[in-house]
Amino acid sequence: MRTLLFIGLAALVPAPAHAQSPASLVDLPASVLPPALPWSGASERLVAGRDDPWITPAERARFATTPSYAETRAWLERLAAASPLISIESFGRTGEGRDLLMVRASKGRASKPVVLVQAGIHAGEIDGKDAGLMLLRDIALRGKDALLDQVDLVFVPIYNIDGHERASRWNFPALRGPREKGYVGNARNINLNRDYAKADAPETRAMIALLRRLDPILYIDCHVSGGFDMQYDITFTYAGWGRYAYHRATADWLMNRFGPQAMAALERAGHLPTIYPSPIDTREPAKGIRQAPEGPRYSTGYGDFIGVPTVLVENHMLKPYRQRVLGTYVLIEAALKVAAQDRERIVAAKIRDRASRPADMLVRWKPAAQPVDWVETFKGVAFETYRSPASGRLEQRWTGKPVTFRMPIIGQDPVETVTLPKAWWVPQEQTEVIDRLRLHGIQFAALKAPRTLTLDRVRLENPVGHRAQDGRLPLKASFRHETVSETLPAGSVRVPADQPLGRLAAALLEPEAPDAFLAWGFFPEMISSPSGAEDFVLAPLAEALLARNASIRATFEARLAADPAFAADPSARLAWLAAQLPDRSPYHHIYPVRRER
Repeated sequence: MRTLLFIGLAALVPAPAHAQSPASLVDLPASVLPPALPWSGASERLVAGRDDPWITPAERARFATTPSYAETRAWLERLAAASPLISIESFGRTGEGRDLLMVRASKGRASKPVVLVQAGIHAGEIDGKDAGLMLLRDIALRGKDALLDQVDLVFVPIYNIDGHERASRWNFPALRGPREKGYVGNARNINLNRDYAKADAPETRAMIALLRRLDPILYIDCHVSGGFDMQYDITFTYAGWGRYAYHRATADWLMNRFGPQAMAALERAGHLPTIYPSPIDTREPAKGIRQAPEGPRYSTGYGDFIGVPTVLVENHMLKPYRQRVLGTYVLIEAALKVAAQDRERIVAAKIRDRASRPADMLVRWKPAAQPVDWVETFKGVAFETYRSPASGRLEQRWTGKPVTFRMPIIGQDPVETVTLPKAWWVPQEQTEVIDRLRLHGIQFAALKAPRTLTLDRVRLENPVGHRAQDGRLPLKASFRHETVSETLPAGSVRVPADQPLGRLAAALLEPEAPDAFLAWGFFPEMISSPSGAEDFVLAPLAEALLARNASIRATFEARLAADPAFAADPSARLAWLAAQLPDRSPYHHIYPVRRER
C-alpha cells in the first residue's frame, strides 16, 4: 500500500495524534495542519520594528491576526492624513451597506496609467490586504515613492467586506493563519470570483464600474490556494495559464515580461515562486497540473475578455501567514516596477487585443490525452496515508519532507467551437440582460422601427437545471439552430460583434458558451411548460398530425420502438406530439436572443 508519495512503499501508519485527542475545539483547526517547512528570506527586512509608529496591525500582532474592516479603514485614513501621496474614496457599497474602499497612491499627474490591486475577494484569503498596507506605508513614508513616477497604484484592501466581517477560526481551516479568517461568500453567499459575468452582487457591479473607469494596465487579484502541500510559497497565473487565453497580445506580455520579472524579484527576496499548479487530483498530485481556458466569471477570465492583463496570485495555503504576506508585498512591488517599465508596451498590447475580431470562439473542451508540457523538477512534499476512523478510507498526512518529481501539465483539446454571428438581437423586455450589457460597457443600439430579418433562432433540447450556485440556478442543454424570418419590433436591441468588447458579448450571449447568461439561468421562462389543453382535444390533434406529417410520424414510431417507458406512458406520448404542433409557444425551449448571421 502506498504511503510516502514518491518515496516508496511502507507500512500503513496509525492515525495522527490530533485525530485521537484534540486539545479543544477552539484550537482544532490550526492543530490539524501538517508541519510547516522552515523558511527565512530577505523579505523579512520589510517588517517594521516594534517601536515604529507606522507599524501595521498585522505586523504588531506578529502576523497572528489581521485587522477588521474598521481597523483597516482607520489605519488607512491616518496614513492618508499623513501623506499627500495617499487618498481614499468609496467606489460603491456592499450588500450590508459598508463602503467599498479604494486607496490611490499617486504623485498627482492624472494621466498616468493605473495598476489595480485587490485583496479579499475571498475574504479569508486576506494576504493582499496586509501586504498592501505595508507597501502603502513604505511608498508614502519610507522612501519608495519612486514606484509612483510612471504609474499610480489603486488598492482595494478588502473586496468582500461583508464576508470579511464574518471572521471565524473555522473559515478556511486549511490556511495557516491568520487566526480568524473571513467567509468565502458575500452577504448573499455569492462567490464574487464567480460573478464577473453575471454581475449579481453589488460588489461586483462596483468593481466592474471601477475597471471601466480606470482601465488599468495591470489588474492583480490576491488569493490563497487550496490543493496539496508543496515547497513553493508564492504562485500566480493568468487567464488560461496564458496558454489558453482568448486575447493573445496581453497574454504574451504577461507570460514573457511580467512572469519572469516577478519570479526573479521573489527569488531575490528568498521566496520560492512558480506558476500556480492547479491539481488534477489533490490525492495524487503526480497525476498532473490542469491548464484550461477560463470564462469571464473569474477575475482573470474577465480581464482576458476585456483586454486587461490580469494576474491571479495564489499563495500556498500551508505557508505561515507572515511568509505569505511578505511574498505578496514583493510581488506587488515588482508588478509596479514592470508595469512602469513596460507601460507603453502594455497599452499597445491592449489596443491590439481590442482591435481583434475573431470569427469563432471555443466553448467546450476536454483534457488532452497527452501532457502538453512537463515540469521537470517539481518541488513537492511527501505524504503518508492512514486509515481515518471518520471517513473510513485512507487519508493523507503530509510529512514536511521535501521531494522532487516530474510533473505533467495536462492541457485541453477543443470539443466545440462556435462561429460568431454579426450581431445578437435582445428583446427589449429582457431588461436584466440589457442592464448587464450596459454595466459591462458592451455597445448596443435599439431599433427605432420594426425590421424584418433572416435570423438564427436557437431551440433548447433536453434542458436540465443544476443545483443552486452563487445566487442562480444554472441551466444546461443541447441546442438546435433554425433559420427563420422574423419581424423584430421597435425597441429590439442589436449587439454587434464588431466592437472592442465583442469577445465578451459572445461569451455572454452565445447560447453554448459556459458563462453565457443562458447558462446562468437568466431566462427561466424558457423552461416553463406551455399552456395546455384537455386530452380529448389534444388526442385528435395529435392523431391528425401523425396522419398528415410523415416525418413526425416516423420519428414518433422510432421513439416508441426504442423507448418502452415512453411507449407505455400516454401523457408523455401526447406531450411529445403536442410539442410538434405549430405555434405551440413562443417561449417554451426557445432562446429569446436571436443571432444575425
